[in-house]
Order: sequence, then structure tokens, then C-alpha cells
Amino acid sequence: MRTASIATAAALLAALTLTACGGDDGGDGGDGGETATATATAESGKGGACTAAGAGFEVGPSSAAPAAGDEGAVPVTVTNKSGAACTLKGTARVDLFADNLSWSLQPQEGVSEDTEVTLADGQAVTFTISYVRGVAGDAVKSAEVDKLKFTLPGDSEVKSFDWPDPEVAVKSESTLEATVGPFLPVGD
Repeated sequence: MRTASIATAAALLAALTLTACGGDDGGDGGDGGETATATATAESGKGGACTAAGAGFEVGPSSAAPAAGDEGAVPVTVTNKSGAACTLKGTARVDLFADNLSWSLQPQEGVSEDTEVTLADGQAVTFTISYVRGVAGDAVKSAEVDKLKFTLPGDSEVKSFDWPDPEVAVKSESTLEATVGPFLPVGD
């Protein structure tokens, strides 16, 4: 199940990259409307980096992993509310917390830190935190995550939310079995 999720994210990233590199479809509606808007905005002027002060956020609804060893996903939606176009380059910096412990998450395999997405005012993107569920009650194999904190690329303001899902599997003392996906346009 984890392989399919990563493959889907990679395919979506490839489609986004190809569209941003020269899609010329006009973008009036359909499934590509949001991507076409991002492309048109990028061509007319990227704007500055998107910041937390100029954005709205929503965490979830998640796809909770049903049992230990299964994969779950927590989407985070970022909406540009700055009044002007802004750009996100790379991935969000995400940390998960369990009591006094914290773990910084790495980008999903194959996700480039050079990828840029430009958002028009009012436009939204989503990034997803993919994780493997840990074994309940086993402090060695899982972390009882309670907080999710992140910053947008190029910004220092930390946004904090309650972790909506069950425990996360521990890969090593400093690493959870969890990664951060790329920014992808939100479809209507």
C-alpha cells in the first residue's frame, strides 16, 4: 500500500512539473483549471514567497491507518490569502511531537526541493504527511504523536495543530516512518 501511495504522489508531481513547464491549454475549468491558473500566474509574475501570515491552513480530513503496519495520510491545505500571487519552493518543514520528543520529517523519495508552485490569491495547494501506523502501547516501535508543527519554505512562522491520527511507527531513535509530500494543486 505504501508503494502505491508514493507512486501516486510521484505521478502527480510529474504531471504538475510537466504542466508548469509549458502547458498552453488556457485553463478554463475541467480538472486542469487549478494547475493552469498556477501556470498562468507563474508566467505573468511569481510574486514573493508565500508566508504563514498571508495564508490559511486546514489539517485533514485524514485517512487514518487502520492497523499497525498500515499506511495513513494527513493532508494539510494551504490557501493563499495575501491579496497577491506568492510562490512555494520545495516542501514544508514538518516536525511531529510526542510529549517532550520531536522528529523532523524528510521529503518523500523523489520529491525535489527545487520544485516551485505559484499561487494566485485565493488559490490552494495541499501537501500530505504519509506515515506508517505503529504498535499501540509499544514505546520502542511507536510514538504517541500529539502535535504537528510546520513552516512554509522560506518562512519562519511555525503553525501548530493537533495530530489527528493514531501512533506513528518508529524507524530509529531519530526517525519516524513518516514523510512529507510535495505541494499539489487542490481540485474543485
